[in-house]
Amino acid sequence: MDLDLSDAERAFQAELRAFVREHLPAATRRKVLGGLTLEKADYVGWQQILHRRGWFPFNWPTEHGGPGWDPIQRFLFEEEMEMGGAPRLAPFGIRMVGPVIMEFGTPEQKARHLPAIVGSDVWWCQGYSEPGAGSDLAALQTRAVRQGDHYVVTGQKTWTTFAHYADWMFCLVRTDPAAKKQEGISFLLIDMKSPGITVRPIIALEGSHEINDVFLDDVLVPVGNRIAEENQGWTCAKFLLGHERIGIARVAFSKQQLARLKSIALREQKDGAPLLADPRFRARIAEVEIELLALEHAVLRILSEEKAGRPAGAEASFLKMRGTEIQQALTELQMKAVGWYGLPFVPEAMHAGWNEEPIGPDYAAPLAAAYFLTRRATIYGGSNEIQRNIIAKAVLGL
Repeated sequence: MDLDLSDAERAFQAELRAFVREHLPAATRRKVLGGLTLEKADYVGWQQILHRRGWFPFNWPTEHGGPGWDPIQRFLFEEEMEMGGAPRLAPFGIRMVGPVIMEFGTPEQKARHLPAIVGSDVWWCQGYSEPGAGSDLAALQTRAVRQGDHYVVTGQKTWTTFAHYADWMFCLVRTDPAAKKQEGISFLLIDMKSPGITVRPIIALEGSHEINDVFLDDVLVPVGNRIAEENQGWTCAKFLLGHERIGIARVAFSKQQLARLKSIALREQKDGAPLLADPRFRARIAEVEIELLALEHAVLRILSEEKAGRPAGAEASFLKMRGTEIQQALTELQMKAVGWYGLPFVPEAMHAGWNEEPIGPDYAAPLAAAYFLTRRATIYGGSNEIQRNIIAKAVLGL
């Protein structure tokens, strides 16, 4: 299989690179490359710039408002966005619920929700995990009891990213408690302005507010907001998770972090020479870089298969597992490179308006937050232990 880019793909890559360089707001680029906190306006503003160019949602077909790119073009797009310092596009609308609505939604649901995602008019969040149902998602207990034309939904969702921004939530609920775990689940679209919804912030280890608890107390949800048939939500969930796990690999993000690591290792000194000259540290960087290169080729191989009409199966679990491990290794090496300058973690340093004198070099201030942030990467989207089980089942047939 030839994994080299064609001339047309290289020209497309150059077009993407030039667009980011010309149109990405400088303030947003500084935040991203500096590891600073992004606000909703940063994400939405960039998405609208891309939409005006016809590139958002980048992964959608033309009939639903996307550019209709093939898998390799989508990969190149994400790579150039990350490497150019653009914010990561919020995945909940374009990568998660959008494809589910396209695949399983009614014409009315498509007409109502898809254009709003295209225009960045609606922000979505994911109502999957619960206090007792994370990697074992089928153990969820949030109930939806049908009463006429509505469901009455009661329960709690947790680790809900950007719920405090969200206009809508796509949610897994239990509609048949007597059925087997996976067979009694339905997939609902819930308006976050509905009475009975309470969002409580969860402040993460690095001081950010991205995740939340969401409480649903007798929330009325129209039956028309259900995707697919009642008790068929697990089919939608599996379809969605396949899209999510390939994205979590984040090859381009790791490339950006590798470049940052090398830059730091050139500036940091050990025994009067750049840290990058130290053979042991240089060998560790080389080891991670080789792992990242292998992951990139694995992603390109799977995308090439997808382009030929053979979608990924358990391979998506491998990409998620290795991608998140590499992300953790890179942020760990960055912390090791700056030594004690990475230890005095100041959460306020993550905000663009922070102007206190930093302890040590400017580039060291956000590294602890990035390190803490990537600790959870091997958990969300299905923990890496679960991914290993999926791979074992696919290989061994257990």
